[in-house]
Amino acid sequence: METHKPDTSDREDTSAAPRRIVHQASLRDLIPFTAGDRVFAIFASQVDATAEARVPARLPRASKAILGVVCVRGRMLTVLDPCALVTGRPLTWPGSLPCVIALGGDEQLGLAAEVCRDKITIDDADIERAAEDGNAGGPALGLVRYGGEEITVLNPERLFDSVMQPRERRRRRY
Repeated sequence: METHKPDTSDREDTSAAPRRIVHQASLRDLIPFTAGDRVFAIFASQVDATAEARVPARLPRASKAILGVVCVRGRMLTVLDPCALVTGRPLTWPGSLPCVIALGGDEQLGLAAEVCRDKITIDDADIERAAEDGNAGGPALGLVRYGGEEITVLNPERLFDSVMQPRERRRRRY
């Protein structure tokens, strides 16, 4: 019985410098999307689904990055504002979100988007890591330039922690 081994041969990278050879294993698929005047992206392997026209149920006393809760494919997701996560300034979203990107994982998160674009493929080495900026613990993994645009690549492992920053909570005294 033969087993199929994935193609790991080298190929010419046509998305960047001509005649640059890239090893297939370093290629990553991203799902880019827009929010405000910024372009963001999340790794395609982290995306479970996308949904259009969802009205979030608001959560009382939620962080400004949390837009509310929506149902996508039978899962309740907490929808996050990517601009509020990265810049600290939330966007003014309409009552019905144009697009929600449902992320896989136990946190059950979604990202609000104005427009969800087609998948792109980049070389992992093309991501300028945020650690160089001293923001390694934030929600942004880094930046990538693609098609003349600067795209903020979000770190799916840091999204939940970015929203749930420690806050001083009132405790009941007995």
